[in-house]
Formats: sequence, C-alpha cells, structure tokens
Amino acid sequence: MRCLLFSSRRFEHEFMDRAAATFDQTLEHTEVALNAQTARLAEGFPAVCAFINDDVSRPTLEELQRAGVRYVALRSAGFNNVDVEAAEELGIGVARVPAYSPHAVAEHAVALMLTLNRKLHRAVHRVRDGNFELDGLLGFDMHGKTVGLVGTGKIGAATAKILAGFGCALLGYDTHENPALHKLGLRYVSCEELCADSDIISLHCPLTPQTRHLINDDAIQSMRRGVMLINTSRGAVVDTRALIRGLKSGHIGSVGLDVYEEEGDLFFRDLSNTVMQDDIFARLLTFPNVVITGHQGFFTREALQAIAETTMRNLSGFEYDNVPAENQVTRELLATA
Repeated sequence: MRCLLFSSRRFEHEFMDRAAATFDQTLEHTEVALNAQTARLAEGFPAVCAFINDDVSRPTLEELQRAGVRYVALRSAGFNNVDVEAAEELGIGVARVPAYSPHAVAEHAVALMLTLNRKLHRAVHRVRDGNFELDGLLGFDMHGKTVGLVGTGKIGAATAKILAGFGCALLGYDTHENPALHKLGLRYVSCEELCADSDIISLHCPLTPQTRHLINDDAIQSMRRGVMLINTSRGAVVDTRALIRGLKSGHIGSVGLDVYEEEGDLFFRDLSNTVMQDDIFARLLTFPNVVITGHQGFFTREALQAIAETTMRNLSGFEYDNVPAENQVTRELLATA
C-alpha cells in the first residue's frame, strides 16, 4: 500500500523506511504538516500517516476522502487531534500506536523531576561560568516524598515502578485502577486528595473532554504550597495561564513540561533564528524553576523502532482488514480512554 507520511522528520526516516521494507509498504515522506489545506497532497495515496500535532479534524478528513484516502495511520498513542466521529461517517479507518515504549516517557518524567529538584539546569550553567557556589541549588531527598500519578496506564505504571525504587510514597488517580500497582504500595485516591497530599504530581492521562484543563486554578489552589508539577502527557491537560498564576504566586514550586497547549506552532522545528510569537510560552521560559523540553519524552531508539513497526503493521492490517482491536480508534475507545 502506498502511504504519504506527513510531518516527516529526519530522525524518523531510518526507522520508518526500514519498517516499511519489512512489511512491504511503499512510503513517501513530506515535511508538510497535515491539515485541510495540505490534504490534497495525498491524491493517489490510499493511506496517510499523521504525527502528534497534525490536524485530522473533519475538514481535513473530508479533503482526504476527496483525494481517495481510505486509511489514516497515526504514529502516536494519543488521538485527540482526530475527529473520530467524522472518520467513521466518512468511512476512513484510523489506527494508532497504543504502546511503544512506556519506559521512554516514564524515564523522561523522572529526569524532569530530578533536574528540577537538584537544579541541574542551573548548576551546569554555573560551573561553565566558573561559579562553584551552591547557594540556590538546595534540593530534597526523593526518598519518603509523596508522588501523585494522574493516569496509571502503561506509562503511569512504569513511572510508579521507578519512583518506588526511590522509596517514594505513591498516590494514583484514574478511572480504571491498575491492580499490579497495589503491590508497589500505590494507593488510589480522588483527584482532590491527590492534589492535596502530593509533594510531586506527574500527569500521564490522555487528553479527553474530561481531562482538558484538569489542572486549573482550583486544582492548583488545592495543591500543597511548593508542589512540583510534571506533564509528559498532553499540553491541554494543564491550563497554562493558571499555571503561570500559580508560579507567580509561589504556590507552585517548580514545573517540568514536555508538552504545551499550543505546541503545534513550536515543537519539532528550529525557531532559533526567529522572534518568539507565543507570549504565553515566552513567559514560561522566564521562570528559573521551570524546565521545558520539546515533546521528546518518546525520543529513544527503542520507542522509534516500536512506533515504526506498529505503524507499518497497522497499514498491513488495513489491507487485510486485520488491524489489532487495541490499535483501532473508535468512539467507544475515545469514551473509555
């Protein structure tokens, strides 16, 4: 099957092309992002492959259908950028990569915690400047601290296992409990109790109508003063303006972000020679207790290989009407994510 891969990045080519050859798929790359205006590029392709920040809304899907596209393969776990109902109405199959390497994102979340706690981002710059003073770099022992995990699926569970090794007390909030985490001593509580009792809060939930701006002014005010907040899930789970207010007041002690509400205009591109146009993001960058990475939590060799192989397997499954059920994006799946 011929497939046009939108938002293609150089770091993907090696993995995607190798997997395409293995599954006998014909893949073509374009750096152009998928949206209603660019969908016409898919003319003649029965399938397209979309990335995290591509626009797979109804207008885009309608244009894809006109171009003859019958399948959309997402090379991501999240599908909040897809109008699932429109895809069903238009008869366009959609599949995702539900699990690639939960360890990659979990390890990145913990790396953000350690960086913020021990002020590593500031310490490195000091030493390079010949400043070996320790004032302002005081951290705390992770051992004995309470970490609240919002979302305890594969990534949340992997994060819990790492933190259990540090000797952290674990709280969890999820619509579906993970029985395996009880053995780690994780205790499921309400979102309100998690916010009130956690020294560190780490977000690992999908973006749904129910989780959009889950972290808002009210949630922040219910947190312990000086709390550390980590988000490696989806940017819009956090109300960024509320986050800034919490930082300015000192109620939030530190923040680690690998995602951002409006990241589609920023991430996965080099803007180093341009003027920052996003005033909200620019404000975040001014805080010394904020560390932001550009959606790189998934960025390990193992994860990229798994993403490529699952994406190509989904394309092959489309051909033979044999996409694994857990990879299919349906309204039922959206409702229970």
